Amino acid sequence: MKVANSLRSLKARHKDCRVVRRKGRVYVINKTQPRFKARQG
Repeated sequence: MKVANSLRSLKARHKDCRVVRRKGRVYVINKTQPRFKARQG
C-alpha cells in the first residue's frame, strides 16, 4: 500500500479505483487490482 501526499494522481491509475474515507484517513481501494491500494494521512 502506498502512502501519498495527494491521491488525485493515484485515483487516475485505473478505472476501478475508488476514493474512500475511513477513520479520518483517505484511501484508494481497487477490487480488481489490489496493487493500487493507497492511503493518505
